[in-house]
Amino acid sequence: EAVSRTADRVAQEARRGGEDELRLKRFMNNKPPIFKGGYDPDGAQQWIEGIERIFGAMRCLDEHRVLLGGYVLHDEAD
Repeated sequence: EAVSRTADRVAQEARRGGEDELRLKRFMNNKPPIFKGGYDPDGAQQWIEGIERIFGAMRCLDEHRVLLGGYVLHDEAD
């Protein structure tokens, strides 16, 4: 029984990894804006609005928004 539970957990983690990969691919296919940091309040606001549109279309959960949004931060914004 313990082996069966372990196998189930491994399979679940593999599925989750595949889902994360697919989610990232879908996100990047939407060509999200890249924010490079620096002092640019208007650019930051435009970046947030662009990202939020994509998140809305993808119906992302909050936990996925954080991961995906962080993926497109560069340089000092990272």
